[in-house]
Parts: sequence; structure tokens; C-alpha cells
Amino acid sequence: MTALFRLVGVGGVIAYRALFNWTTPPMFIGTLLVGPLFQLLFFAYLGRQLGVADDRFYLVGNAVLAASLACVFGGTMAVSNERRFGTLGHVLLSPRSRTAVWLGRVLPYAANGLLIAVFTLAGGALLLGLRVPPQALPGLLLAFAAGSLSCGFFGLTLGAVGMRFRDVWLVSNVSVALLLLLTGVNVPRPELPVGMRAVGEVLPITHAAEAARRLIDGEGLAAAAGPILAELAVGLGYALLAAVLLKVFEAESRRHASLDTL
Repeated sequence: MTALFRLVGVGGVIAYRALFNWTTPPMFIGTLLVGPLFQLLFFAYLGRQLGVADDRFYLVGNAVLAASLACVFGGTMAVSNERRFGTLGHVLLSPRSRTAVWLGRVLPYAANGLLIAVFTLAGGALLLGLRVPPQALPGLLLAFAAGSLSCGFFGLTLGAVGMRFRDVWLVSNVSVALLLLLTGVNVPRPELPVGMRAVGEVLPITHAAEAARRLIDGEGLAAAAGPILAELAVGLGYALLAAVLLKVFEAESRRHASLDTL
């Protein structure tokens, strides 16, 4: 059991340091902290102009959405960059459980996403002059953590596709755009067509955003527990899907000798 925890914990941190493509602190700050904050301000002022929703709606939605960039692309890089750097074969030759190796890599990205979400919420609240109820903070952390985990496993699922297909980054970019459009973070979900709402139900951060909004509105953790559990269920579904795809595509890649093909 100790060896498993070391494989998941220490192995995940080492992989995060080696595979996540930020090389200097200024790049990290500019891309993953300042960028989401400006995105929040853009949608907040656009919402004011169009009269779609108030600032609080965009503050919460974009704080949850901010975690998706690092988690989705991080989860994708956890697999695809092994292939890009020519080390995928070494990982697959390991006698350890590859499922534990891959799933453990999501945890640092989820922690990264949680940090970004908290920063975006705090920075946005200060810039927009909004107050976050102190009693909502523990529940918000749970909602952000659930959304970050769900996005991480979603990204790992996309990374698994990268074991079989070359241009996984196209899929990742399209997927992030879908999160922006279909999860209700910037467009109220009742305003979306029925089909788009149905797709949003199975995408990460949809339920986390709903839970966070209930908490900000003062409804309490009991009211937000259902969406948080739904978000965790979505994350678990993507974790299982990623595990299956990694097994299947590993076997297919061995059969077609395409592990190191870029």
C-alpha cells in the first residue's frame, strides 16, 4: 500500500514537473493566473452590456472555468508528452500498475486547478467589488476541488486518445471551447437548447458551477451537496473511461507499432 501511495503521489508530482509545459514562474502567472482573471472581467463587462446576468454569475462561473485550462491540458500532457518526448515506451514497460501511474498524474493538475480557481475567485471579487460569504468558503473549496478532479480525468481521457491518434491537441482545444459554451459558466443553462444542455450534463464543471452558485447565494452546503456529488460522479466516469481507453489503445499501439510515431 505504501508503494502504491508513493507511485501515485511522488510519481504524479515528478511527472507534473517533467511534462507540464510551463518553464518559468512568469509564464505560469501570465497564462494560468492573469489570463483567467482577464477572461472573467471580459465576460462580466459583456454581461453588463447585454443584460444577460449580474457580475456574481460571471464571477462564480469563470472561477470554476479557470481550473479547466490547467486540468484539461495537464491531463492531456500527462500522456501525450510522454509520446512527444519519446519516453512513452519506458512507462509502458514498467512492472508497476500503469492504471495507478496514469490516474495518479491527475492529482497535481487538480491541485493546480484548485489554486487557479481560488485565485480567480478572490481576484475577481476584489476587482468587481463583490463579497463572498465567509460561510460559503468551505463548500466552494469542495466544489472547486470536485470540478478540478473532473477536468483532470477528462483531460486524461483526451490524452489516452493521443496514444492512438496524432493530433490530440486539436481535440483538446475543441473540448475546452465546449466547456466554455455548454457548461453554463458564461451562458445561463436555461437559455441553451435542450440538446446542448444534455451534453453539458456529462461535461466536467457543469455541476461544480451550479454548486458554487448555490453556495454564493447563501443556500448552504446541504443544497450544494447534490451538484457536488454529481460532479464527482462525472469525474469518476471519466476516470473509468480513461483507464479503459489507456488499456485498449496501449494494446492497439503495440499491435501497430505506433507508440513513438508523431
